[in-house]
Amino acid sequence: MGLSFDLGTPVNTALLLYILYSVQRIIFPSTSAPKTIPNEFKAGYSWMPKAHPPTVLFKTFTPKTLEPFNGKDGGRILLAINGIVFDVTAGRNFYGPNGMYGNFAGRDASRGMAKQSFDLEMLTPVDEQLDSLTDLKPDEIDNMKGWIEHFSNKYIVCGKLINNDAN
Repeated sequence: MGLSFDLGTPVNTALLLYILYSVQRIIFPSTSAPKTIPNEFKAGYSWMPKAHPPTVLFKTFTPKTLEPFNGKDGGRILLAINGIVFDVTAGRNFYGPNGMYGNFAGRDASRGMAKQSFDLEMLTPVDEQLDSLTDLKPDEIDNMKGWIEHFSNKYIVCGKLINNDAN
């Protein structure tokens, strides 16, 4: 029992005409310019943002110059992991003065992130050389790399951290 195509039926004729019309629209698309320039979406989307996000410059920080970015008084919050400085201001609830990671704000958080510890002894004093991290175990280095990847996907990289006396 075979199926046959009969142009004599109105449904088949209409379907064929629709297919031919669709193919013609694909092969020869309309090139006329729109009569009005769209400036708003029906749901109220504006083509221009309400405000430009703050500009972030990539800068070189030392532990001393990073320390003021601790989020106190509503300021920016920066922290460093393995020499990479992240602007974590958007995560103020976590990294702000009262957040659970607040002691990392304005500091090098490498050791604490590697060891999964938020204790104050994980922080190197700001007037000393950067923590060399040479005593970290492979799984702790993997922890730190995981945090760097997480922060890189979530926050803006805004600088690098070098020793206080480095040029």
